[in-house]
Amino acid sequence: MPRIFPFIFIILWSSAFITTKPIIDNSDPFSALAFRFFIVTLGFYIFSLYLKQSIIINKKNLIESVFSGVLFHGLYLGGVFYSISIGMPTGIAALIVTLQPVLTNILSGPILNEKITIKQWIGVFLGFVGASLVLGLDVGTNIPILGLIATIIALLSITASTIWQKKLSKNLPLSVSNFYQALGGCLFHILVIIFLAKPYINFNKTFLIAMSHQIFLVSFGAFTILMFLIKKNSASKTVSIFFLIPTTSALMAWFFLNENLTNLDIIGFLITSIGVYIATRD
Repeated sequence: MPRIFPFIFIILWSSAFITTKPIIDNSDPFSALAFRFFIVTLGFYIFSLYLKQSIIINKKNLIESVFSGVLFHGLYLGGVFYSISIGMPTGIAALIVTLQPVLTNILSGPILNEKITIKQWIGVFLGFVGASLVLGLDVGTNIPILGLIATIIALLSITASTIWQKKLSKNLPLSVSNFYQALGGCLFHILVIIFLAKPYINFNKTFLIAMSHQIFLVSFGAFTILMFLIKKNSASKTVSIFFLIPTTSALMAWFFLNENLTNLDIIGFLITSIGVYIATRD
C-alpha cells in the first residue's frame, strides 16, 4: 500500500488548486484557513481519541509540532491563499512554490546530512523544466509586490517545514502530530485575523463544497500521507514528487473544468514525469 501513497498524494494535493479560488472568492484567506484548521484540529483530536493515542506530550514535541504547523499550515498556505486573493496569477505563484524541491535538495545535505546524488539533481532539473513548461509565464501580467513577497515566504516556509519535520518531529504518532500541527496553523490564522485582517466568510454552497474538499481530502488525506512519506523517506526524495503537482493540476483542470491542455503542457508533463522518476528511484 505505501508504494501507491505518492500517487494518491499527488492527486489529492493537486486537486486543492481547483478549489482554492472558490474559497477565496467567498471569504478572506485567513478566515477561511482558520475555519479549515479548526475543523481539522477537531478531527485529528477525535481520531487520536479513537485510536487511544494520548495527546499529552512533552514540551519539546509540543513546540516542534506547533511550530511545524505554523510554517506549513500558517505561513505556507497563508502566503499562497493571500497572494492569489490580491491578484497574484495562480500559475506564477505555483511556479515559485515549485522551487521547493530545489531548495530542499540544497539544504538537505548540510542540515540533514543527506547525500544528494547527481542523479537526483538531474531529476530535479528535469522536474522544474517540465513544471515550468506546463505553468508558463505571462510576462505581460502585473504581479503585485505583496503577492510576490507572500509567495516567496510560502516557498521558504514549506521548505523549512519539510526539513524541520524530517529532522525533529519523528517521535509522535501521525494523528497526534497532525493534531498539534493543525492547532498551530489555526492559532496562527486567528492571530492574523485579530491583528491584521478583516474577517468574513460567505457560507454559501460553493464555499462549503470547496472547503469540505480541502478539509477531508487535502488536510486529512494528502497531508497525512505527506507526513508519512517524510518519515519513511529522505526529505529530498519526498519533495521531488511536488514537481508533478502543477502538471496533474493542469490535467484535472482540463478534465473537470474544460480548460485548454496544449501540446506544450503534455511535453512538460512527460519531462516532469521522467525527472521525478530519476530523482526518486533507488
